[in-house]
Amino acid sequence: MRSDVTDEVATIMRQAAAEAILPRYQTLLAGDVEEKTPGEVVTVADREAEQIISPRLAALLPGSRVVGEEAVATDPSLMNGLDEGCVWLVDPLDGTANFVAGSSSFSVMVALLRDGQTVASWLLDPASGKLSVASRGDGAFIDGVQVRASTALLSTRECRGSVLTRFLPDELKEQVRVGSANFAEVLPGAKCAGADYPSIVKGTQNFLMFWRLLPWDHAPGALLVTEAGGHVARLDGSEYRPSDQRPGLLVGQSREVWYFVRDALLKGRGE
Repeated sequence: MRSDVTDEVATIMRQAAAEAILPRYQTLLAGDVEEKTPGEVVTVADREAEQIISPRLAALLPGSRVVGEEAVATDPSLMNGLDEGCVWLVDPLDGTANFVAGSSSFSVMVALLRDGQTVASWLLDPASGKLSVASRGDGAFIDGVQVRASTALLSTRECRGSVLTRFLPDELKEQVRVGSANFAEVLPGAKCAGADYPSIVKGTQNFLMFWRLLPWDHAPGALLVTEAGGHVARLDGSEYRPSDQRPGLLVGQSREVWYFVRDALLKGRGE
């Protein structure tokens, strides 16, 4: 990924945060929030941020197209053809429920797909200004400093991580509940993929498990973790591709952690 494109994407994201998101942080009015689907909210900040980001990304790479979360809510057909050509994925405000509640755990995320493979990603924490960037084959960086996930050998009892259970089938919830006793701590997640994925690179969590796989939620962070030396794969061990929205994804700080977490949480499933 050319450095000028990488820098311009970061500038676009920071502009959207400064103009559409941060001015409304902890100042939202009742009319600024509405229910998008049962149990999920959207705000004027989500929509305005996407309106700032999308046309500028499209202009960066002639022939590319943008698939934004809020645009898809209006036109689901935009999800077709994610494996074709250059596609920008945009999550203009990840962790919207946190944002509405006044929590600082929210982010802006962008990923670039080329023929279905994630080749670059950006995760911005607007509250702190911290920016995580990854480019396929070139590594992962936080605020310009290259980062690597820990390669420490851990026992199961030393591991802590998050399992997002909201969308898990009931039988799998019970299986995970039993398996969770094997770990030091199993958390519910930050309700913000833009916060959870960097936690693997920073070493504050050792694993993550997700069920619902909307591409803008996972393509950015999956590349970040992979380029930092971690391991991201479906529960059966197969490769994650953003265009394939079949449920179930496990993230580990290393391949070794991935396998023993999978076996401990989901004994009898997978390969």
